[in-house]
Amino acid sequence: MNAFIAIVFASLLSRLGYQMARSPVLPRFAEDLGAAPEMIGVIVAASTVTGAFFKLPAGALSDVLGRKRMMALGGLFFAVPPFFYPLVSDAATLLVLRFVHGFATAIFSPVAAAYVAGLAERGRGARLGWFSSSNDIGATAGPLLGGLVLYYTASYAATYLLVGALGALTLAAVLLVPETDGFARRERTPLAVRAAAFRQGLREVAGTPAVIVASLVEAVMWLGFGAFLGFLPIYAKAAGRNDAEIALVLGVQLAVAMVAKPLAGHASDRLGRKPAIVVGLLLCAVALPLVFRAGSLAALIALAPLLGLGVAAVTPVTNALIADLVESRRLGAAMGVFGTIWDIGEAAGPILAGFLIGGLGYAPAFDAIALTMVAATGALAVLVRDPAAPTGGRA
Repeated sequence: MNAFIAIVFASLLSRLGYQMARSPVLPRFAEDLGAAPEMIGVIVAASTVTGAFFKLPAGALSDVLGRKRMMALGGLFFAVPPFFYPLVSDAATLLVLRFVHGFATAIFSPVAAAYVAGLAERGRGARLGWFSSSNDIGATAGPLLGGLVLYYTASYAATYLLVGALGALTLAAVLLVPETDGFARRERTPLAVRAAAFRQGLREVAGTPAVIVASLVEAVMWLGFGAFLGFLPIYAKAAGRNDAEIALVLGVQLAVAMVAKPLAGHASDRLGRKPAIVVGLLLCAVALPLVFRAGSLAALIALAPLLGLGVAAVTPVTNALIADLVESRRLGAAMGVFGTIWDIGEAAGPILAGFLIGGLGYAPAFDAIALTMVAATGALAVLVRDPAAPTGGRA
């Protein structure tokens, strides 16, 4: 099987199950267990907290142990934890289970991104755009499927058992992904040498300022988007929307992002990475405060594409920018650093939003988050030189 097609298929399945488990089902599940808004934010963020701690070592280990081996380990965490959700009866247990479930994306996501980025340098932005877009097919179907299953069955157990079945399929798909040629050479390298390479990779990537700045920009985007995913279901429910309508709004946003990501990636290959990222951040900063001032279904559906375009212009292009900044043998470590900082932003989003909403209300809370995104846009414009710009060189 073609390597790119195999990894796209495996990643699509993983995203389908992961997003189905998360939104809109998870916030509603936590609320029905009696969790306060602050606790709901922590529960929604728990799986990304796992990523904040483990994406970096997982990515760096894939540089020395092989991409497929690490992705298979991540596949186990997609397949097993979902079957424990029907046994949960309190918010504290749900929090622990979400942390464990987070090992799935913590291990799989940075390694899969490194796998795709390492296939070839030419057309990297477009390829990462298609890869990210294929993930969004799963991410679009996940909320829709989760919301519809919950709507028609009124059963969290049934919803999460289906998530478990999708996780088992993800693990099977990962086993179809061919290992890269370089892994055969690494297998013959003594363990001590590979351990030294692991440490050196971490030092080199973590010590590259441009990688850190670009990762922080992505984290700020996810600060807002993570808060959106965590609290839109509750906000919309209070505004009179049902589960199917909430799923539709989430699906529209993700569908727009899915269509736009390959276009943004291709444009960044020709025009540079920074323009796409700046435009995307500003679109997100405009969309978020407006979403949490809207109450009607028509208004929410009209605003969802604006946020989708913003996310589409940031995520795959920032991924390509990180890959441009490091050597191919350090791609796993680079994507691990990127994923760790990204997850700090994604985890902080629901937590920060929970406290801001509790103290200020929805609209002022997202005003504050939007201002943070505007500040990040300015930092990117000033501090990061674009390696892929037509007149630029490699940084």
